[in-house]
Amino acid sequence: MNNTHKQKTVFQVMKFALVGAINTIIDLGVLNLLMFVSGISSGIFYLIFKATSFTLAVANSYFMNKYWTFRSEGKIKGKEFSKFFLISIVGFIINVGSASIVVNLIPNFLGVAPQIWGNIGALAGTFLGLAWNFLGYKFVVFEKVNSQQL
Repeated sequence: MNNTHKQKTVFQVMKFALVGAINTIIDLGVLNLLMFVSGISSGIFYLIFKATSFTLAVANSYFMNKYWTFRSEGKIKGKEFSKFFLISIVGFIINVGSASIVVNLIPNFLGVAPQIWGNIGALAGTFLGLAWNFLGYKFVVFEKVNSQQL
C-alpha cells in the first residue's frame, strides 16, 4: 500500500467517523425522543424504539457514505443499495442486539437513570457495529469506487 493510498484510506475513515457521529446523533435523538414521549426505556418497546432510530440513521448513512465518504457518483443502483442494505442488516443485528443485551440483560451496575442506561446500551451497539459497517461498505458496497481510486 503506497503512501497516497494510506492517506486516502485514513481520510475515508475520518469521513466515515464523522458520518457515524452524525448518524449517532440521529439514532440517539430519535431514541431519546421516543423514550421521552412514551416514558418507556426498556423491554420490547425499547427494542422497537431502537430499531426505529437505527433505521432512520442507516437511511441517512447510505446517502452520506455514497456521495461523500466513498464518492460513488451516479444515481442509486439497485444492486449497490441491496448490498448496502444487507451489510446494514448485519450491522443492525450487531447494533440493536448488543444494545438490547446491555439494557435488558446486564444489570445497571453504574446505578444511573434508566434513560442513561438506555443511552449506554445504544452507544455500545454503535461501537460494536462500527468496524463491520466500514469494512462492508468499503470493500463490498462501494468496492468499484475504491479500486478505481488506487
